Amino acid sequence: MRRWLAIIVLSLFLGLPAAAIAVDKPYFYPYVNPLEATVMELPPYYNADIPKKVPTKTFKVHPFPERQIPKVFWYEDGLICSLTYQKKEAPLIFVIAGTGARHNSPKMVNMQKALYQAGYHVISITSPTHMNFIVNASSTMTPGNLREDAKDLYQVMQLAMAKVGDDIKVSSYHLTGYSLGGIQSAFVSMLDEEKKVFDFKRVLLINPPVNLYTSVNILDAMLDNIPGGVNNFDAWFDNVMKKLAAAEKQMGYFELNGDYIYKAYKRFPPREDFLAALVGVSFRTDSASMIFASDVMKGGGFITPKNVQMSNSTNLTPYYIVANRTSFDDYFKGAFLPFFQERDPSMTEEKMIRMLSLRSIEPYLKSADKIGLLHNEDDNILAPGEIGYLAQIFGTRAKIFPTGGHCGNMNHQDVVEFMVKFFAGQEGYQR
Repeated sequence: MRRWLAIIVLSLFLGLPAAAIAVDKPYFYPYVNPLEATVMELPPYYNADIPKKVPTKTFKVHPFPERQIPKVFWYEDGLICSLTYQKKEAPLIFVIAGTGARHNSPKMVNMQKALYQAGYHVISITSPTHMNFIVNASSTMTPGNLREDAKDLYQVMQLAMAKVGDDIKVSSYHLTGYSLGGIQSAFVSMLDEEKKVFDFKRVLLINPPVNLYTSVNILDAMLDNIPGGVNNFDAWFDNVMKKLAAAEKQMGYFELNGDYIYKAYKRFPPREDFLAALVGVSFRTDSASMIFASDVMKGGGFITPKNVQMSNSTNLTPYYIVANRTSFDDYFKGAFLPFFQERDPSMTEEKMIRMLSLRSIEPYLKSADKIGLLHNEDDNILAPGEIGYLAQIFGTRAKIFPTGGHCGNMNHQDVVEFMVKFFAGQEGYQR
């Protein structure tokens, strides 16, 4: 700020227009610790200036209208999506939420507002790992297979347009997603190359993992920071829940998901080990909900008893405890991989892990000029060397900020500016 004031004052004394000596404003992020960058809310000064309210409506789609929903999910009646709309013809952007996030999670709402302000319609889609998606829109009811999830997302997008198509005028289609939604966007884009339903003009991958299996195991390993180790998870988690209950009084609402835990973090003690454990438990909470929903929808046998009918009065606490103690690797080896091996006996663990990776579609990513990458060098869900790999694959189509953690800077003014200009096709905003 002082630098900018000095430039302006100097220009006045010299009689020069400020624009004549202007320099680019350097990117600055107030949190150097990648974990803190991931969790902490930005001071308002750094946030993008976006509207407080935008015209938005929710609607439901029913990809499997004949599906019998278990009584324990009595409240599930269709996949909920949201539309943020312009009053005139405009391009439309589909946004895919990150792990365990709904269409109206804080990050999704901020993206809706920013993209609306830039002149776009926005259709926001809940993550395929969220219970609402698993119950209503997952064909396999076994989330995590990027190709199968892409097919489900693609169907949802078509049904969504059939639902709202008469209410808006669309000039072109774009696609984006963050975290898990980012890597899923790449697979949806590749599917659209074949189907040509939308013919996406631009696709932006925001903080995607390179390999899903690697990244989720990194997140799971953060639970090792719990005092006493994972075996002390229950007692430690109870303590966290007490802190969350206290935060509820200040925040005015409560949701047991990663986004809420992150927002509540600033009310917790800022210790490094606690912070790492908190990131781990926020992921484990989303993962547990996913695993439970998947198991129930397929008749049980992994978390819940096989073929046991549960109702809205069933005590779910024992299953919730088991699910929260189940790592992604447990889910992968005990439920996920066996399910797909039944469909394809030639499927091996190594083959599946590679399929859960951007490396499996590397030739497409290299050749698809419409696909861009937005990432951070200090993203804590990436393994060593993976950010370099992404920079190599995307080249000038990549914008990689030095700090921001995992999706922590998504509302930063510089990040939002890049996002908007990317979809507008404006030059000079590549790495």
